[in-house]
Amino acid sequence: MADVSTTQQKLSAEVLGTFVLVFFGCGTALMSGGDYVATALAFGLTMLVMVYAVGRVSGGHFNPAVSVGAGMSGRLAWPQVGAYILAQLVGGILAGAVLLALMHGFEGYDVANDGLGQNAFGDQGSGFAWWAAFILELLMTAVFLMVILAVTDGRNEHPALAPLAIGLSLTMIHLASIGATGTSVNPARSIGVGLFAGSDAIVQLWLFILAPLLGGAIAGLAYPLLFGRDTDPVPGSGLKLSRPAPVGAANPWGTPDQYQQQWNQDPNPAYTGVAQAEPAAPAPIVQDGWQWDPVGQQWHPVGQTPEQWRAQQAAEQEAAAAAQPVPAESVPEQQAWPEPEPGDQTQIRPPGQ
Repeated sequence: MADVSTTQQKLSAEVLGTFVLVFFGCGTALMSGGDYVATALAFGLTMLVMVYAVGRVSGGHFNPAVSVGAGMSGRLAWPQVGAYILAQLVGGILAGAVLLALMHGFEGYDVANDGLGQNAFGDQGSGFAWWAAFILELLMTAVFLMVILAVTDGRNEHPALAPLAIGLSLTMIHLASIGATGTSVNPARSIGVGLFAGSDAIVQLWLFILAPLLGGAIAGLAYPLLFGRDTDPVPGSGLKLSRPAPVGAANPWGTPDQYQQQWNQDPNPAYTGVAQAEPAAPAPIVQDGWQWDPVGQQWHPVGQTPEQWRAQQAAEQEAAAAAQPVPAESVPEQQAWPEPEPGDQTQIRPPGQ
C-alpha cells in the first residue's frame, strides 16, 4: 500500500513517540529509584511499542541522532531531518515538563536534589570522566544506528521484526551504560529533562547533544560504505547538500509503506497535501513519415493508427497471395498419348487426294 501520511501527521507522530519514550523511560528511572534493569526495559519496550504504533507514519525515529544518521546515509532529505528534530525536541520537552509536574505529587520532592532522570558525567554523575563519557555515548549511538539501518534495509527479509530488534538494542545499550552516564544516545531525551533539572544539568548537555549526533552521523556514513545501498539516495540527502533535486525526481518528503523501506522516499501527493498533475504523455517518435508504436513495437505511417496500418498490411498480403502465379511444379502434368504400335497408324488424306 502507498504512503498516505501528510507532513503534519509525520511530525505529530514524532512528537508523540518522543514524548512517550522520554516520559516512560525517565519516569521509570524516577519511580524505581534508579533500577538499571527496569529503566533499560522501559526505554527498550517503549521504543518497540511506539515504532510498531506510529512507525508506519513517520518511520519512528524519536531521536535526532537517528534522523541525522538517516540523512547522512541517504535515506532522508535534510529539510525533513530538520523538521523531525524540531518535532522530537518538542516531544521531549513536553515529557520533561509533565514529569516535573507529576513528581511534585511526592511530598518533599526537590528537583535540585532528587533530579529528573537527567544524564550526567563527572562530579555531577558517577564520576565518569568527560572524555570517556563522550566516547561511550558516541560509540553506543553509532551501534544503535547501525542496527536501525541494518534492520530497516530494503534487503532485509524480516521487516516485521525490525521494531523488536530496535527496542532490544536500546535495552542492551542502557544496560551497558546507565552506570556511567545514565545513557543518552538521544539528544531529545537529554534536553527534555535536562532543561528542568537545574543549571548543572544544562551545562553538561553539550556532551549529550554532540556525542550522539556525531555517532549517528558516523554510522549513517559508514553503513552504505560497508554494506552498500538497497536503493538510490534520496535527493537532498547524504553529503550532497547543495544539489537541487532534478525535475521529476522523487519528493524528499515521501516514503514507501514497508517499515524496512521507510526512509526510501517516493513521490506522494497526499504527503504534501497538494494535488499533483498527471505526468504528460511522452512525445511520439516520428521519422521520415513514420511513427513508432511503443505498444506494438513497430513503425506505422503518420496519420494512421497502428490498427489501421496492421489491417492494411494484412489486406495487402492477402491480395499479393491471390495474385501470385501457381508454380509450375504444382500443376499436375498432362497425360501424354502413347506412341502407336507399328501397323496401327492411320493416315488421313486431305480431301481431293
